[in-house]
Order: sequence, then structure tokens, then C-alpha cells
Amino acid sequence: MKRLAILLIILAAAILISGCRNKTNEKEKQLNTFITNHVAKIQPLMKEMNLASWAASNSGKEADYEKAAGLQLQIRKIYSDANEFGYLKQTRDSGEIKDELLARQLERLYYAYLENQIDPVLMKKIVDLGSKIEQNFSTFRGSIAGKKVSDNEIRDVLKASTDSAQRQNAWQASKEVGPVVAADLITLVKLRNQAARKVGFDNYHTMSLALSEQDVKDVDKIFSQLDALTAEPFEKVKGELDSQLASMYGVAVSDLMPWHYHDPFFQESPLVYQIDLDVYYESKNVKDLVAKFYAGIGLPVDAVIAKSDLYERPGKNPHAFCSDMDKQGDVRVLCNVRDNEQWTETLLHELGHSTYAKYNNPKVPYLLREPAHTFTTEAIAMLMGRLSRDAQWMKDMLNLSDQEKQRIDDTCKKYAQLKQLIFARWVLVMYNFEKQLYANPDQDLNTLWWDMVEKYQLLRRPANRNSPDWAAKIHFTIAPCYYHNYALGELLASQLHNHIVTKVLKNGNASYVNHKEVGNYLRQNVFEPGAIYEWNTMIERATGEKLNPQYFVEQFVK
Repeated sequence: MKRLAILLIILAAAILISGCRNKTNEKEKQLNTFITNHVAKIQPLMKEMNLASWAASNSGKEADYEKAAGLQLQIRKIYSDANEFGYLKQTRDSGEIKDELLARQLERLYYAYLENQIDPVLMKKIVDLGSKIEQNFSTFRGSIAGKKVSDNEIRDVLKASTDSAQRQNAWQASKEVGPVVAADLITLVKLRNQAARKVGFDNYHTMSLALSEQDVKDVDKIFSQLDALTAEPFEKVKGELDSQLASMYGVAVSDLMPWHYHDPFFQESPLVYQIDLDVYYESKNVKDLVAKFYAGIGLPVDAVIAKSDLYERPGKNPHAFCSDMDKQGDVRVLCNVRDNEQWTETLLHELGHSTYAKYNNPKVPYLLREPAHTFTTEAIAMLMGRLSRDAQWMKDMLNLSDQEKQRIDDTCKKYAQLKQLIFARWVLVMYNFEKQLYANPDQDLNTLWWDMVEKYQLLRRPANRNSPDWAAKIHFTIAPCYYHNYALGELLASQLHNHIVTKVLKNGNASYVNHKEVGNYLRQNVFEPGAIYEWNTMIERATGEKLNPQYFVEQFVK
């Protein structure tokens, strides 16, 4: 009798477990069906929108921007469906999705829908205004002495002219777009905040980080550490830089102003040391040089370049970016290339993005066929972009002699450190300003901007200047609450580099040139997993540990 009772209990338990398993399986089947139907709707629209946005960036035409904005709105309306969001929330909260791949897709979908649970009228205002500002950026050209000039022409003056007045005019020209877009940009910030509050966040900045699987407190901690680690080394190298600039321009160090640096925002390092790296690239075809490098590491980009738009012309977006049209291989780069070191770095960078997209795994579900995080694709771009100032890479790619390589080695290392320290301090400006911008868009933003610039970049604000210079930075419009990812990308780039030279190549110092094992490692461990894993899990699987800033510090700060 006792044995019978035990058998009945076991049988009942088995039935209960079977019932629960069937219930879970049913939940997973329903979710699978939902995802299949969702992808069927969203995939062709995403491709059409990306193509329209690409056309707009290349033409500058209002009709192209309107088409792209219309498609973006159409996509966002799909993600705003309250019933579908309710289903996803209920399924997520149930805890019954045990299949890891399904659960990961559910998580990504949930956040995508959450962001769009706002009033359709408000959503249209956000999309339309963002498109309008982006078009203004693409088509606007500043003026020097009454002549319209491109970004490249402004940078030419800032790089070469020793006339302080001429430099000031060029710098001011780079900021002229600010007053054109500032009022609309502040309105856009308020609209974004309004949308964020609708879905339970205090502002858009907080929401943006949360929806990308980041926590404001964690990011604040990283940037506090970055500030502490770089403040003293930056002050030292900037002191050396200022002495050289003052000598070049015939002014006192105390009279140096923002226009005495080679970049309108002082986010790039001036080429001021005894060797001008531009000399090594001016007689080269940068496009062919960079393509040859990528082919040599087993990540050919010829198909990307064939569909890209690499050279400047009127009406075209004056900046640089990479765009994945369809997650099926149609990847393109927009640049405004010239044969110099800066554009070599930029093309290496953007084509680094392209390899992440181009060499995805088509077997990975569509919703996860993208980078583990936006900063992980930035890491690949930065890993490659750094090479333009690497003496060994220059020797291997430009056929320099051992003696010439030795001659430029110290200078390249100085440039590399200077670049990283300057950029780290610049990102501190962007992150802290943008955080306060969304916390209170009605404050005196012009003063706040220069307070940040003085604090982190040690630049002097021009006397009596009260202009929205901050608004001249296009990222506030097209990539809001994103800039901190560049710094995280630099940290990961150093971690990946350390792993490649010590574990993949095992030679301690490599330029990667003609080492196909570099491409194989990145493709298998970073590109192909896509977003199957949470970003820190992917990093740990690829390098053996979670994101660790020590490699960046060892490479550039110590």
C-alpha cells in the first residue's frame, strides 16, 4: 500500500512536470510565432528606411529626408502597438521562456517596444524634428571671409595656418551651424524627455542607457575613474603641446585659444611633433591602402567599398559613418576622404564597423544579428583606426625601411598617447554635458558648455562669447546619449589588442598586417555571435574576462 502511494505521488509529479513543460513549450511556440511575424513586417521596412537615409545623406535633398523620416515613423508605429507590448511584457514577466535564444530575442524586443509606448503625435514630432535638424547639418556650410567652406577646408586652415586671426575665423565658421539648429535641438531634447517620462524614466538620458543594458550609476563610476586616471597625465602632455603650439603661432602660452588647436572641438591631437605623419600618406591612395590591409587580415572589404561613397561634394553629409542596410551583407560607408593621416584613420575606423556587420553569422536570428552593444562595434573601429599612427603598421603597409620606422617610432607613440588622452577628456565633456542637458534643458547651456570645456579640456573660453557652440556637434541630434560608448569602445579596443598580441599572435607587438588569424579571431569570437550574449558576457567569452580598463591605462596612460 505504501509503495502504491509513493508510485501515485511520483506519477502525479510527473504529470505536473509534464503539464508545466507543455505549458512552457506552448509559451515558447507562441513567442516563436510572434517573432517570425514581427520580423516579416520589420525586416523589409528597416532595409527601405536605411536605403532612404543613405540616399538623403548623399543628396542632402529635403524629399529624401522626408522619405527616410516617414519610414522611420512607420517602423516606430509598429513598436508602439500597446497590445503587442502587453503580450511581450506578460511573456517576459512569466519567466516561462527557458530557451536562451528565445529569451534573448524577447529581451531585445521588450526594450524596443518599451521605448515607443508613447503618443503617436509626440512620436511624429520627434521623428520629423530630428530629420529636419539632421538635414540642416548635412547641407549647412560655414563661411570664411564671405566664402562657403566645407569641413575639410576648415580643418585645412586649422591644421596649417600660423595666422591667429585666420584660425579664429575658421574656428568660428565651424560653429556657425550651432545657432541654426540650437532652438530646434532644445525642443527635441524636451520632446525626448517627455517620451521617456511616459514610459517611467526621469529623462531620456537615463532611458537611453537603460534600454541599451547600461546603468547610469555604473557609467558614472567608469567616467569618474577615467577622469581621475587621465587628469594629471593630460595636464602634462597638454602643457608640452601648448608650448609647441605657442611657438608655432608666435603667441604666449597664456594667449592660446580654442582655435589654436587643429580640431574645432579639440577632440583630435594636433600633428605638432617633429614628424608630420601626413607626409607618409599624401602620395598614397588611402582607399586602396586600407582595402589592402583588410584583405590581408582575412576581412576583405571590396564589396563594402563598391557600394560606399567616399569623397566629398556639395550637399553631401560632411562627416563619416557606416550603415548596415539589411543585415544580409549590404554594408556601406560614407566618408569625405583625402590622402592624409586623419582620413586614413577615419577610413580604417569606418571599415572596422563594416567588418562587424559584413561578417555576421546569417544563422543567428535576425533580431540578434547585430553587435552585442553599440560600443563593441566602436571598439573594433577604434582598434583598426589606431593603426594609422602605429610605426610598425606604417612600415609594413607603406614599405618603410627599418631605419625610417625607428625614426618615427617615438613620435608615433607620442601621437598615440596624446590622441587617447585628448579624446578621453573630450568624451568627459560630452558625457557630462549631455547628462545635464537632459536633466535640465532650460539652464544656461552656453555657459555650461564652456564650464565643461574648461574643466576637462583645459581650454580658455573666448571672451564675451555667448553662442550655442555645443549645438554644432552633430551627435546631439543623430546619436543622442551615445558618446560615452566611444570611451567604452577605447577601453575594449585595448583589451582586444592585448588578447590578440598575447594569445592570438603571441608576439607581443604586432601591426596585424597579413595576419589572417586576426580576422579569424574577430569573426569567430566577436562578429558572428552578434547579440546572442549580453555585452559583458561576449567580452568575457572573447578575452577571458569582463571589460577591464587596466589595458587602456597600461597602453596609453602610464
